[in-house]
Amino acid sequence: MAHNSPRFCPQCGHALTLPALQCEACHAAIDEHFMLTNDPRVKQATDNLIASFAAPSSRRAFFKKGAIITASGVAATALGAAFMPELSSAAARQAKAQTNASVKAGQQQKNQTLSSYKSAQDPIVSILTVARTAEQLAVTFYSNGLANADKLGLKGDNLTYLQAALAEEQIHQQFFAANGGQSLAETFSFPHGPQTFTDLKTFIDTQQQLEGVFDSAFLAAIKEFAQLGRPDLAQISGQVACIEAEHRALGRAIGGLSPADNWAFTPVYLGSVADAPALVTKAGYLSPKGDNSYTYKAVNTNVLGVEQTKPFAVNSSVVGNG
Repeated sequence: MAHNSPRFCPQCGHALTLPALQCEACHAAIDEHFMLTNDPRVKQATDNLIASFAAPSSRRAFFKKGAIITASGVAATALGAAFMPELSSAAARQAKAQTNASVKAGQQQKNQTLSSYKSAQDPIVSILTVARTAEQLAVTFYSNGLANADKLGLKGDNLTYLQAALAEEQIHQQFFAANGGQSLAETFSFPHGPQTFTDLKTFIDTQQQLEGVFDSAFLAAIKEFAQLGRPDLAQISGQVACIEAEHRALGRAIGGLSPADNWAFTPVYLGSVADAPALVTKAGYLSPKGDNSYTYKAVNTNVLGVEQTKPFAVNSSVVGNG
């Protein structure tokens, strides 16, 4: 029987050179009757799964091979369950061994540290670069807001909320920088210029726009990282998106907007993370001049009450994983 994909020992998972009567590693007998067959339904389901990772192809070519390896392992698991009535226990073991080997190969691809990727065309570094720059914009915004707290009428809990938000944005920036994100800009502008930091309504309107864009960008990042075979970074993007959503709700509370939590589903305004720079440029955040020019400066992250200062993703190779 001809096979178009690798076969593995049902006992130890060692790759087999077919036709084989015995595993070279553990010497288990190999019965071709129990190998997974080329069922057309299996092939179609696998093709459909891999095709789901096709977009955006131009931004993920570098990791296409790793994504397909991982997708193949997932497909083997799903299909093994779907066709279990047709498989003997030996075939089920073979399916599990094949899945484990495929996942291991994908894991090896993933476990390269991000610092080794120097090309500006690397899609993962591109996403991290946009994320780092967005966090620098956020730090610049909150820093200037707090510097003008008296003019904005910020005090008590409202002041504490923004101090925590500032520290959290800086922590995010440090994470993306540590994992290879570059800085696209460090001097920013705001759509309403200096009025942003003297009028509370303008400040909150700006904050709502920024946090809405950040939410969208990180939701887009979840999808793109998953397509690129980096579920760990997808998960961390979700962790960041949750915090940005908290900032948005707190901003509404500070501005007296009710309810503070007014979205049942966060809208996604961006088709991809790469769309974010053009959006913020059009909105007026990347045109610094005259008195509407604000430079990013790193701030202290040791703020009382701010916890979970490291992301956590199981089996992640990212720098700073908690």
